[in-house]
Amino acid sequence: MNTSRRSFIKNSSAAVLGASLLPGSAKASQSASPATGPVNAFGDGTIRLALIGCGGRGTGAAWQALSTAGDVKLVAMADAFSDRLEDSLGQLSGAFPERVEVPEENRFTGFDAYERAIAAGVDMVILTTPPGFRPIHFEAAVAAGKHVFMEKPVAVDANGIQRVLAAARQADVAGLKVGVGLQRRHQDRYLQGIERIRDGAIGELTLLRCYWNGAGVWVRPREAAQTEMTYQMRNWYYFNWLCGDHITEQHIHNLDVCNWLAGGFPVSAQGQGGRQVRTGIDHGEIFDHHMVEYTYASGLKMISQCRHMPGAWSNVNEYAHGTHGTADMGNGTIESTGGWKWRFREDEPNPYQVEHDDLFAAIRGGTPYNEAEYGAKSTMTSILGRMATYSGSTVHWDAAIESGQDLSPASYDFDAEPPVLPDADGRYAIAIPGVTAPY
Repeated sequence: MNTSRRSFIKNSSAAVLGASLLPGSAKASQSASPATGPVNAFGDGTIRLALIGCGGRGTGAAWQALSTAGDVKLVAMADAFSDRLEDSLGQLSGAFPERVEVPEENRFTGFDAYERAIAAGVDMVILTTPPGFRPIHFEAAVAAGKHVFMEKPVAVDANGIQRVLAAARQADVAGLKVGVGLQRRHQDRYLQGIERIRDGAIGELTLLRCYWNGAGVWVRPREAAQTEMTYQMRNWYYFNWLCGDHITEQHIHNLDVCNWLAGGFPVSAQGQGGRQVRTGIDHGEIFDHHMVEYTYASGLKMISQCRHMPGAWSNVNEYAHGTHGTADMGNGTIESTGGWKWRFREDEPNPYQVEHDDLFAAIRGGTPYNEAEYGAKSTMTSILGRMATYSGSTVHWDAAIESGQDLSPASYDFDAEPPVLPDADGRYAIAIPGVTAPY
C-alpha cells in the first residue's frame, strides 16, 4: 500500500516494464490510446518530457511517465547535482532505450538548470526537486506554456502556496494540464470507499483520523569541504526551507485523504510536537513527532499523527468514523453498526502509474485536468499543522495563508548562505512551543 516511487523502481524489472506498457494494464490506460493527431507545437503525437529533479522520486515519476500509452520521449534533464542526473539517466535509458534521448547539451545542472530544461523544446515537465523549489519551478513551467506533473508537497510555506495557487489559475486559462503526486486520488480502493461513504455507508461523519508513523528516512552526513548550502541541499529532508518538515513532506498524503473525505479544508489547527529520538547533529531543524487536531468549518475534527521513531508503533493510514459505522481507508474496509460490511477485493493497478495514465490521457484528449488547487490546499493543511506544533498556538487558516511566511533564501547559489545556519557546535535552532511564533 505504501510502496514509494523509489522502491517501485528498485523492484521493477524488464518484464514488469513490458507489462506496464500493454494497453489495459491500468484502468486509466484503457482510454489512453496513442494520439492520432498532433498534441504539441511540433505537429506530431509525441509528448517530449523534461525531468527536473533527478533523485529517486524523480526517476520513479519519469519511469511512470515513460510507461504511459502513446509516443512519449524524455529529452531533457535537470538537477542541482550532476551525479544525481547521471545516475537517473543511466537507470532510465537502460529501461527505455527507445524513449530516452537526452544528449549532453540537454543535461543541465545548478540552481538555474530548471530554466534551461523548460526551454529545451519540451511539452511537459516533471517537477520532483525538494519541495521548497516547487513554486518557482511551477510558475516557470506554466509561464512557458508547459503541461506539468509535480510531486507533493507543492510548497513549504504560505508564500509558496499563494504562488502555486496563482500559477494554477494561469494554467487553467492557458488550457495546461497539471497533475500532483497524491496518488491515493487515483487508487481504486480509495475511490470506491469514498463513493460509498458519500452514499451514506457510515452515516454523517463524526471524526477523521490519520497517521504517518514510521522509523524515519535517510540521513546524509556532512562531507569535508562542503559549503553550508551544499550540505543542506544534500541533506535536504532536515531543513524546512527545502522540506517543510515530515508533516508536510510525507504526512500530506493522509491529510489530503481526510480533506477529500471532509469535502473541504480545515479552518484551524492546534497541536504539539518536538524532538525526542531524532536529535542528531545531522537531523537539522525538524521535529520527530507531531500531533495535530484540525477543525473544519462544519465543526468536524481530524486527529493527525506523524512520527519518526524507530521501534515505535508504525501506521500509515486514514480512518473515518460516522454516526452509523467506520471506514479503514487504506485497507479498503467499511463496517456499519447494523452489521453491513464492505471490503475492497479487486486487483488494483499501481496508483503511481494510474495518475500518470490519467494525466497523459487528458493531454492527448484535450480534456480539463488540473490538480494544483487541492494539491496546494492539502499542502497548506500540513503547513498549518506545522505552524501549530512549532508554536503551541491555535492557528487559523485565513491568517496563516495570508501571513506571507517565506522560508526561501535570499539567493540561490552554492556559496550563498541558506536561511538557517548552525551554531558553533554545528546545531540548528529548534522551534520551542510557547516561544516560537506560528509564522
